[in-house]
Amino acid sequence: MATRQREKMDFSFSFFEEPLQIGVVFMMTGLFIFGHTIGILLSFYILLTPVYGFMVIYLFWTYFFDLKTSSKGGRRSETFRKLKSWEYFRDYFPARLVRTKRLDPRKNYILGYHPHGIMCAGAWVNFATEATGFSRLFPGIKSHLLTLTLMFKFPLWRDFVMAGGVCDVSKESIRHIVTKQGTGNAAVIVIGGAAESLDARPGSYTLTLRNRKGFAKLALQTGAYLVPVFSFGENEIFNQVDNPRGSRLRAFQNRLMKILSFAPPLFFGRGISRMLPTFMPYKRPICTVVGAPIPVKKAVANPSGQQINRLHKKYVRGLINLFDEQKHRYGLPRSVKLRIV
Repeated sequence: MATRQREKMDFSFSFFEEPLQIGVVFMMTGLFIFGHTIGILLSFYILLTPVYGFMVIYLFWTYFFDLKTSSKGGRRSETFRKLKSWEYFRDYFPARLVRTKRLDPRKNYILGYHPHGIMCAGAWVNFATEATGFSRLFPGIKSHLLTLTLMFKFPLWRDFVMAGGVCDVSKESIRHIVTKQGTGNAAVIVIGGAAESLDARPGSYTLTLRNRKGFAKLALQTGAYLVPVFSFGENEIFNQVDNPRGSRLRAFQNRLMKILSFAPPLFFGRGISRMLPTFMPYKRPICTVVGAPIPVKKAVANPSGQQINRLHKKYVRGLINLFDEQKHRYGLPRSVKLRIV
């Protein structure tokens, strides 16, 4: 009897959980696409209401006093990071964070996240929330996911992302995180950036990394350890219109990327039917594996090109080794290789 009651309760919980998961993921996908626009429109709307004075004060404070906060450690909220809604976001795919080595809280780190995917879902849930237990897996380490500086120019939206501990990806911001906040800090950089998102589709393991060496230079200048991170499944949750390198569409996207600072991938996900896809991501597992730290013995004010190249090669080798050691655990044949461009 007790078993039947328990089964009924489990069924009722699961019955309500799936709509909640879909609702949270739908909201976050919408915010990923339109968050900055929503922030602007909502600000204008409030200016037309009787409480417009609050918005005037907010805008004045934001653009005259608070604009640099995103490059000075941000304004994280542990309450925001621990919201129940992020657990629904996690369980939709589901998403998981895996530790391969302990990170010493007496050091600072620059984590390189790969691949970018379409909307960095794994990066958000693992490093901007506590849904997958980052603080439990890495005690004493505070994560700061980094994104475009442009994202912090939009009212309201900037405060939303900063609540997750997100900061901008400028050199000033990274230096502040790993040199001005004591120890136990991790700056999480999606190294492939916008360019890599144009290669994001199921079955793709192409990483934009060969000429991305700024993070290695910053590690040498600050003494922060480098840590490769690979997110299995990040590229599986959305499909993308074919845009091979050299095609007209890819050339157009590259031109737009230079103007806008971010890429406009033509992506789609699960739908009501095969003929009617939507922007909802597919329910595919995302498993983010954090590799072993690569030590940087001491800070070098002006590292040479040779030093930067040496550390960059060591990082790439560490990332490839991490991928090769872990891929069979996530359903990939051993013949699959990373493609570094």
